[in-house]
Amino acid sequence: MKTKFLPYLLLVFSGLVAQTPQWTFEKSHCKFSFSVAHFGISETEGQFRKFEGTIATEKTDFSDAKMTVVLDVNSIDTDDSQRDEHLKSADFFDTEKYPTMTFVSTSFKKVGKSKTHYKLEGNLTLHGVTKKITLDAVYGGTILKDPFGNTKAGFKFTGKINRKDWGLIWNKTLDTGGLAIGNEVNLSANIEFLKSK
Repeated sequence: MKTKFLPYLLLVFSGLVAQTPQWTFEKSHCKFSFSVAHFGISETEGQFRKFEGTIATEKTDFSDAKMTVVLDVNSIDTDDSQRDEHLKSADFFDTEKYPTMTFVSTSFKKVGKSKTHYKLEGNLTLHGVTKKITLDAVYGGTILKDPFGNTKAGFKFTGKINRKDWGLIWNKTLDTGGLAIGNEVNLSANIEFLKSK
């Protein structure tokens, strides 16, 4: 997996090097999760445990921020190993062909006069398909100096996508006529950024 994942990260992040200041993800305080309807009566939840990301901005309010995220799809965890293996198979993510999921932002703007709410737009590449998505973002604030002398900032991102738009079409029809798996996927990311010194 490393041979597929790490070189790709270097290529994606190389476009951000020139813009400063640079922020990276404080991984122990980040989570990339999702949920999808199951049998139409509940939701199945999961997360991606391996990821890399950076954000570059010249403004303290992040209104010019450029963000890149790369998720290792093989790190998917739905708390069920059999289901996880099925999700990695050709029925769904097909991780042998598409081991990573990438988001590259194109716009990060405040909503009206709000100091905490933003709209994040960018291109999501998944399962060999790239499409534009829009996420809601809530700014949690910035700590200029934590107990270890670090500057950190926090955001929560949420949104929805239709998995069929990225070619993830596997499903089963129930006797009731409903679908085993919903097509709409709820996305959520809690990210704590660490400013490079």
